[in-house]
Amino acid sequence: MKIQEKDIFFCLIPSKDTYRSLDFMKIRARGSARAPGAALPLPSRRYMGAVGSSRVMCDNVPGLVSRQRQLCRRHPEAMLSIGRGVAAWTAECQHQFRRHRWDCNALERGQRLLGSRESAFVHAISSAGVVFAITRACSQGELKSCSCDPKKKGSSKDSRGHFDWGGCSDNIDYGIKFATAFVDAKERKGKDARALMNLHNNRAGRKAVKRFLKQECKCHGVSGSCTLRTCWLAMADFRKTGDYLWKKYNGAIQVVMNQDGTGFTVANKKFKKPTKNDLVYFESSPDYCIRDRDVGSLGTAGRVCNQTSRGMDSCEVMCCGRGYDTSRVSRMTKCECKFHWCCAVRCQDCLEVVDVHTCKAPKSAAWIART
Repeated sequence: MKIQEKDIFFCLIPSKDTYRSLDFMKIRARGSARAPGAALPLPSRRYMGAVGSSRVMCDNVPGLVSRQRQLCRRHPEAMLSIGRGVAAWTAECQHQFRRHRWDCNALERGQRLLGSRESAFVHAISSAGVVFAITRACSQGELKSCSCDPKKKGSSKDSRGHFDWGGCSDNIDYGIKFATAFVDAKERKGKDARALMNLHNNRAGRKAVKRFLKQECKCHGVSGSCTLRTCWLAMADFRKTGDYLWKKYNGAIQVVMNQDGTGFTVANKKFKKPTKNDLVYFESSPDYCIRDRDVGSLGTAGRVCNQTSRGMDSCEVMCCGRGYDTSRVSRMTKCECKFHWCCAVRCQDCLEVVDVHTCKAPKSAAWIART
């Protein structure tokens, strides 16, 4: 069967017990619409087929809990947006960790993480990705259940004077509400330490997206004099959210459950109490040097390292002191680029020979047995 416009490859957000973030599944979402106020038609075969296809689709997506399946059946078109959100946060996670031993690719293999800093970041960025995607879909008219922010109407005032709300303000509140219902449904409520940790980091991720909501304006008047302004609120590029959460990852706070099991206290009294914007974790991160499914580590064997770097991507750090292999490879690059008036840059294709350094694998029998 030929793939139509509504066919997508959908992947799941991380759950407490499993990470199937790149376990793609092709699904077809169909929907039907009616005019506002119109009477509901009698169920036709086509209508029943649409309802049935949504139910079949939602029942066959692996890893969803009951509440998520209900949301999926009620909003099947939203699953397309969530799929885009998963792709966005996964790419952002891999970008932020590209120079580190753990590079977010473990999620592609279904590896689950401990209650570590990395897990905290994954929950925050994945929750943020769903908020971003749902909010964007609302503004683009892709969802029946939402549209532009209905509260941004009429006139208002800022430091530059009066303006009129116009255009399409991103409906971030709806995006946060939907993401909260969908993502948080994975976690068991109650005195569960890991669930409390995940819920806290999920919320921190959602708040991070709203943090970078910005006001954009268009001037009206003679020669752009800006005597009149029309403004709207728009989300910033997702990279800003990723960079912000990366800083929060580096400053994440280790916590322990309090005595009544309803919240956290800091593990080390020298550190401040975490705010709602901070990321929290329970367990120290492993070194990620060797392959270990139990801690979500693929190891660094075969990873490319930077021989001249002194940072985390250096061959000494990346390879965990095991040494590295060097191979000479040829690749095509753009060279001798010249600017041509007015608006073109023309380059030649050049063959470049470079040395690529990759980490050696551990030789211990213990490592072989564990894989």
